[in-house]
Amino acid sequence: MGGVGFAVSGRRGDDPTQYPGKLTWYVVMTLMAAAMGGLIFGYDIGISGGVTSMAPFLEKFFPSVYHNQMDDTSTNQYCKFDSQILTLFTSSLYLAALVASFFASTMTKKFGRRKSMMFGGLIFLVGAIINAAAVHISMLIIGRVLLGIGVGFANQSVPLYLSEMSPYNYRGTFNVCFQLMITIGILVANLFNYFFAKIEGGWGWRLSLGLAGVPAIIIIISSFFLSDTPNSLVDRGREEEAKTLLKRIRGVENIDAEFNDILAARNDARLVQNPWQNIFKSRCYRPQLVMSILIPFFQQLTGINVIMFYAPVLFKTIGFGSDASLMSAVITGVINVLATCVSIGFADRWGRRTLFLEGGVQMLIFQIAVAALIGAKFGVTGDVTELPKWFAIVVVICICFYVAGFAWSWGPLGWLYPSEIFSLEIRSAGQSVNVAVNMFFTFLVAQVFLGMLCTMKFGLFIFFAFFVVLMTLFCYFFMPETKNIPIEEMTRVWRDHWFWKRFMNDPNDPVNGAIKMNKIEQV
Repeated sequence: MGGVGFAVSGRRGDDPTQYPGKLTWYVVMTLMAAAMGGLIFGYDIGISGGVTSMAPFLEKFFPSVYHNQMDDTSTNQYCKFDSQILTLFTSSLYLAALVASFFASTMTKKFGRRKSMMFGGLIFLVGAIINAAAVHISMLIIGRVLLGIGVGFANQSVPLYLSEMSPYNYRGTFNVCFQLMITIGILVANLFNYFFAKIEGGWGWRLSLGLAGVPAIIIIISSFFLSDTPNSLVDRGREEEAKTLLKRIRGVENIDAEFNDILAARNDARLVQNPWQNIFKSRCYRPQLVMSILIPFFQQLTGINVIMFYAPVLFKTIGFGSDASLMSAVITGVINVLATCVSIGFADRWGRRTLFLEGGVQMLIFQIAVAALIGAKFGVTGDVTELPKWFAIVVVICICFYVAGFAWSWGPLGWLYPSEIFSLEIRSAGQSVNVAVNMFFTFLVAQVFLGMLCTMKFGLFIFFAFFVVLMTLFCYFFMPETKNIPIEEMTRVWRDHWFWKRFMNDPNDPVNGAIKMNKIEQV
């Protein structure tokens, strides 16, 4: 297929040989279709908080929570919604996603990225149908578990697919599209919640939960038309098919340099018989392992899911009415989408580190501002009967700036960076570690947030701000830049880094030594 016309070039280590190619319409359409996998994750994040703030839903499935809220005549705004049962409904999905991500690793490696995406969409669709038809709490839980399995498979396979399929100097742009789809899913869910909550008869929550099947159907249909990645095809021994595909997605016949690098990476991968064992034991994988653990850890400890899961509940807690709280969640959702577009435009231009650092500083400033505003108005008692309109507006503005800082930095780059740093032999296992850590801390934050808000009051925002400081310092000192580095040449960023090079150049590491010897033999 003809190319769009943008040149794609690259280096193989220090070899000046270029990767010729164009940004073809085929690869653009393929990557945009694959990025749709983010819709299912985003829609669920957005839908959960809205549904759990709908009185008919609570009355049917969580009557004790509903009656406690109705009977609560106190003015303490911090503790109105503290319920472990309710938060378990929201956060149980992420435990299922955590477990599923490890199975997804094996499936993604053995059967390819495309089939893993398709399977995730199918399971998510079944979960959405069960939730929409739920008549008992057990149906809700079963549905949530199936949704979690779908999310685990999609989050494991889609970022890998985008990183491997993209031309290296557009890798950031296309991978960030996964996060863009997450933000669009959140926004659409918030809009649905706003309108469905107004449906007479109180059955709007069924529509909110059931329409999760729409993004699942989108990813299923998309998967039928997608090709697998050249890297995955080579890894599974289908070299001629991979070479033909690489010519198609690069729009040129001369793809030998890139193809040979993929072959070399496959040969290195065959030296690693047990990727799960080696990723944890071998020192040469220590930098990537640390990143795959700390990046999702810090991403969740920014406090963003406090906003995204419980935006309607949070705004209601700080004095907004029901309609106003849902509309405020819609506003933050719009900001989330628009700010993610900034990352699409500049991740490959400014680099990952620049956006990580700027986003961290911006989030810190506005987290402290929100803490100061809520602390000044509610104090430590949380007792307030009426909030002035100006206060509500200022809080929403500060939260919007905070969301924007996350949306063009730690949101998209938290998925992009781990998906591009692993060498082929541990790539699928490494991505599973990333997803598992992400899902575990997503579950943890979702489960304990309302209790922490009741206990820590406005200090909760200071708690998250502390971790924003830590992660920004971590980025400054320990995160190498990965823009414009071909994915199969990524090990060189660790070998050149002032701190990580001690692990990469360890002659006593048997895996490192075997790979080095293999490279010498190939030369």
